[in-house]
Amino acid sequence: MLLRIAGLPEAALAAAADFHARVLPQIIATQPGKDLLLVFPPAEHSHRAWRLAAVQALAREHAPLRVNAIESADEAGIAAAEAFLAKAPGVTGQYLPLDAEGASGAL
Repeated sequence: MLLRIAGLPEAALAAAADFHARVLPQIIATQPGKDLLLVFPPAEHSHRAWRLAAVQALAREHAPLRVNAIESADEAGIAAAEAFLAKAPGVTGQYLPLDAEGASGAL
């Protein structure tokens, strides 16, 4: 299941607080019953730590289901990452920032 995360503030601390207060409860409430791929919009490097921690916590909580996240605005890259992760059953709890410079070709 692909879930696009949108509408977060630009500042890392504010974005983390908003994600945990608004988005995370929705994810937990829906408990999709299948693997989950979160798609975050591009952000500066200061967002990496909180995003990775959130994805790792969700992956531990929902095991044996897999939870991963990517950071991208490139639709081809998102589709390629989704296809790659679907074929990589051992990959979970990962946060993968992608760029439009070959992400879809690499995946």
